[in-house]
Amino acid sequence: MGFLQLFYVASLPVIKVLLVSAIGLFLALDNINLLGEDSRKKVNHIVFYVFNPSLVGGSLASTLTRESIVLLWFMPINILSTFILGSALGWILIKITRPPKHMEGLVLGCCSAGNLGNLLIIIIPAICKEKGSPFGEPDVCNQYGMAYASLSMAIGAIFIWSYVYNIMRISANKVHKEVNTSNDHSILKGSEEISESQQDTLNSAKYDIDDSYTILLSNTECEEKVPFSVKVKKHLRMISDKFNFASIFAPSTIGAIIGFIIGVIPQIRNLLIGNDAPLHVIEDSATMLGNAAVPTLTLILGANLLKGLRGTSNPPLWTVIGIIVVRYILLPLMGIGVVKGAIYLGLVQPNPLYQFVLLLQYALPPAMNIGTIAQLFGAGESECSVIMLWTYALASVAVTFWSTYFLWLLS
Repeated sequence: MGFLQLFYVASLPVIKVLLVSAIGLFLALDNINLLGEDSRKKVNHIVFYVFNPSLVGGSLASTLTRESIVLLWFMPINILSTFILGSALGWILIKITRPPKHMEGLVLGCCSAGNLGNLLIIIIPAICKEKGSPFGEPDVCNQYGMAYASLSMAIGAIFIWSYVYNIMRISANKVHKEVNTSNDHSILKGSEEISESQQDTLNSAKYDIDDSYTILLSNTECEEKVPFSVKVKKHLRMISDKFNFASIFAPSTIGAIIGFIIGVIPQIRNLLIGNDAPLHVIEDSATMLGNAAVPTLTLILGANLLKGLRGTSNPPLWTVIGIIVVRYILLPLMGIGVVKGAIYLGLVQPNPLYQFVLLLQYALPPAMNIGTIAQLFGAGESECSVIMLWTYALASVAVTFWSTYFLWLLS
C-alpha cells in the first residue's frame, strides 16, 4: 500500500470519532441539554458499570485462550513502559514550566496515562473494516483487534486506578495540607496568640506531608534499635494505608478477570462461547451490551469537551504545549524504540496487528478518567478540561499521522 492510501485508511477512524464527538458536544449545549452535566453523570455510570465490563469481558472471553495469553505477555510490560516514560517526561516538564502546585499531579497524570481503551476500541475495528486494510480479513482482524484493545483497556484501568489515582491524590493532599497550615499560621499570627507548643505543632504539621517519599523514609535515629523485619512490616502497612487498592478493581477490571477465566478454562469456554455452546445466549447478551459502549463513549467524549471551551481557569500555556509535545512527539518516538527493540529481541510475536496496537499505545491523548480523578479531589478540574480540549482537538492530526506511520512501518 502507498503512503497516501495508508493515510486515507488511518484517517477515517479518527474522522468518525470527531463526527460522533461533535454530535455529543452539540447535545451538551444549553439549548439542547440532552447531555448536560447531570445526564452525562448518569450515562457515565451506565457505561462504567454495564457497557465497558460487558465489552471487555465478552471480547476477552471470545478471543483469548491459554496459547494466546502466552503470546500476549509483553502487552502489560509495554503499557507499564508508557506510564514510566510518561511520568519521567512529566516530571521534567514540571521542572521546566513550573506550573501551580495544585496542577503537578494533573500534569503527571496527563503525561503518563493515555486513553488505552476507548480510542483503541474505536480505531482498531474501524481500520479493520476499511477496504485495503493491511491486517487481512475484516472479520478476523476485528475479532483479534477487539481482544487486543480490550486487554489494553483492562490493563490500563489497573494502572490508572492504582498509579495515577494515588499520584493525583497525594499531590492534592499535599496542596490542601500546605493551604491549611498557611491558614493556621495566618490566623494565629493575626491574633498574636501563638504559644511555643502551638508553634511546634505547626512546624511538625508543615513537614507531615503525605507523599510517596515520606512514606518510604524512616527515622534514622530509631533505625538502629528496630529490627529490619519490623521496619519492613511498618513500611508495607503505611503504603497499604496510603494507597487505595480497592479502586483497582473497577468494573472493567472485574469484567477482564471474568473474561480471562472463561477464555483459559476449556470447560467454561465450551459452555459459553460459540453458536453450539449450551449457554451461548449469555455471551450474545454481553456482546449486545458491549456494542453500545463505543458510540456512547464517543458521545460523552464530545460532551465533556464543552467544559473545556468554557474553561474559566486557564492552565499555563507552556505547560499545555509541553503535555502535547510529550504525548504526541516524545512518547511515540520512544515507543518506536521500545517496540522495535522488543521485536528485535524476539519478545513480541510477528503479528502486524498486535505490533500496531503496541505502537499506538504510545501515541494516544490523555485518559478521560483523569478528569474524573481531578473532579474527585478538587485539584485542577478546570485546567483539566482545557488540557483535554486541546489534546483531543489535536488528536485528529497526531493520531492520524502516527497511525499512518505505524502502518507504513509494519507493512
